[in-house]
Amino acid sequence: MTRQREVGTLWIGGALSWMERLCLKSFVDQGQKITLFSYEDIPNVPEGVIRRSGREILDTDNFLKYEGKDSYALFADLFRLHMLQKCPGMIWVDTDVYCWRPLDYDSDYVFGIEKHEVSQGSPRINNAVLGLPADSQILAEMIAFTSDPHAIPEFLKPQIKAEYRALAAAGTPLHVSKQKWGVWGPTMLSYYARKLDLQGLAQPVDAFYPVTFPERLDIIRRASRVHAKITENTTGMHLWASNKRELNQRHNGVPSAGSFIAELMEKHGLQAEDAPLQARGRRVVDGVLVDAVDLEAPVSFADIGGRSRPLAFEMWRRWGCSIHLIDIDGHGDFPRKPSAWVQGYRDYLIKKGVKPEQVVTVSSLSDLVPCDVISLLAGFENDGKLKDMVPLFRRLIKPESRMFVDIRKGSGGFGVLRPLGTCEVLSQRETNGVEVARVLFRATTSPEAEADAEVTAGATSGESAADWSAIARELAGPDGFVRESDTHSFLYVPRSSDTLVVTFDNLDIAMTKREDRRPWGYSFIEKQGWSMLGVMANGWTWYRDPWVWDQFDDLATSDFFDRYKRVVFYGASMGGYAACAFAPACPGANVVAISPQSTLDKTIVPWETRYKTAWDRDFTGHYGDAAEVSKAAGKVTILYDPYEPLDAGHVARFTHPNVLKLRTPLLGHRLGSSLQQMGILSPITLGALNGTLTEAEFYSIIRARRSSSRYQKELFKKVMDRGRPELARKLGRWVLTRGDNRYIRKEMAALEKA
Repeated sequence: MTRQREVGTLWIGGALSWMERLCLKSFVDQGQKITLFSYEDIPNVPEGVIRRSGREILDTDNFLKYEGKDSYALFADLFRLHMLQKCPGMIWVDTDVYCWRPLDYDSDYVFGIEKHEVSQGSPRINNAVLGLPADSQILAEMIAFTSDPHAIPEFLKPQIKAEYRALAAAGTPLHVSKQKWGVWGPTMLSYYARKLDLQGLAQPVDAFYPVTFPERLDIIRRASRVHAKITENTTGMHLWASNKRELNQRHNGVPSAGSFIAELMEKHGLQAEDAPLQARGRRVVDGVLVDAVDLEAPVSFADIGGRSRPLAFEMWRRWGCSIHLIDIDGHGDFPRKPSAWVQGYRDYLIKKGVKPEQVVTVSSLSDLVPCDVISLLAGFENDGKLKDMVPLFRRLIKPESRMFVDIRKGSGGFGVLRPLGTCEVLSQRETNGVEVARVLFRATTSPEAEADAEVTAGATSGESAADWSAIARELAGPDGFVRESDTHSFLYVPRSSDTLVVTFDNLDIAMTKREDRRPWGYSFIEKQGWSMLGVMANGWTWYRDPWVWDQFDDLATSDFFDRYKRVVFYGASMGGYAACAFAPACPGANVVAISPQSTLDKTIVPWETRYKTAWDRDFTGHYGDAAEVSKAAGKVTILYDPYEPLDAGHVARFTHPNVLKLRTPLLGHRLGSSLQQMGILSPITLGALNGTLTEAEFYSIIRARRSSSRYQKELFKKVMDRGRPELARKLGRWVLTRGDNRYIRKEMAALEKA
């Protein structure tokens, strides 16, 4: 007879989203007993789920988090071990594990391989699904290990352990919350399974992880992509909660029709709108905007361009609003025939219970009526200009109307709305390198009264970044990968297993919008035959994006870097900052940074007056302050101009003993281009990336600057600025007897006349 098993999980942090409700309900519907532990009331737990207090397992208020991460993953890693010890026979499942088939395993050892890549002689074992005998040696050893939050993990690389031991010897042991992501999770489980020779008990990849982490977006795409990967071994299926970010950014927080996860929601009779995903990062999810409506009883809602179905549904569900679908393009023009989105939108609402007569299609100005709440969202800022909408606003907006609208920085949108009411910025994000504000507009006057007013807006239309995805995938080849978000992308090109160079775009490249764009240093690295991970930014982001941090967390915990004998992080300016800041993802890796910033946090560097566009970004966390976190690197080589005061100020903050500071006087912030002009950038960069560049060799090479016209000019100016005209004459004569320098020749002529 098949053994009947109970599963248990934990939730901390308020109401469940539709994804957690789906996973919990899947166990109930499959007839598998499931217990949800929590430390506070949860208002929307599916019927049939058993509720128990988390204090039965761990009576604590210390809910551990990794430093800089808004996630209870660290505490959950600890909790599951004690749950297995105190609830014999229970199987732990994460709240993003879906029950494809009941977990009716006979053995108390229930865990699975996450991926086939082999590290240190064994596959990686994930702990999203975990069952262990309550009296097992592996469970006892892991509980003993996690009882000391300052313990030094034996399973880390030797150089990392040496660093941790040095900190402990100095009286400042490193707390687990500051250690490598996953240190109490899959990394630890894989180590102890290997140590105790339990790997043979692991279920195959298709048991719990048929869709691997790199493939996780398939879950929110066409269902056929996932069904092809599910086998007869599949039981508890990991849906990867990190998909929430993608759903929020590209799908308005709800499953797309035809996707695998939409299929699961329909199977279990759930609606995403009943438990919306909450805001993540700097974006407010459309459906949640209903909470910002400060009207007592709105009766009408208008969606301009059909871009916010979740908000329309929430307006109807909460107040019974009629829904007006305004079929218009970004330039204020009505199409000759209905747009393709209109019928799909109507079908969506009617399927959700909205009466057909409550859904009104507006296809001309004469059909417009004033509405209480209006939406102009999710992509309009890329397609049109608010000034083109003024004729529409004159008929649609009435006194006290509310409108949600996305406004590009520099588009003039705030100027268009200012005569009509007030704007409150709800959130901000970047799209293709341009800041976009999500705004709640409150009308204070009727546009009819402003009909004769001249509304002007200095609109600018930034060229959209070329779609180079196909080219990037071709560059990556069958063994590489491309990962993309709205503002960043990762391109991995595997070549030699000896060296991997991780590069980051600088400011100039970040604003390049060409199909033939390549990551920073691509051609140079290709010539050396090295493998490359190019991290690209669509704008001046400084890589302060949780999506980017998640990618490095994944690479750090997936043993990606362990494939290589040497790993080097490399970048200039903004890219130099990132090279230093993300080095902790691969402790012991070398760093080569040209003119880097240490941080743009104004509380730390109030003297930094450049890069205002990034001042309000979050520079905290384990990839935050580059000067501090880069201590985890091996050797940090920094090239900089000591006479550039802001650059020198940042470099002065790098005080750890692993830093080698190489001075390039009078070559400026963009010293890379000066070194290139002198023909010495390649040997310097090659030596630095190879790890063979010594300080003596560098200063021997850099003597070539004496023949650089820029260096000569800057040195001449510096001498004159210090009030040394005679020394300037000597310098000028030395330069002009060896060649021509137009600037110095003119200045020498002026000196002779003086």
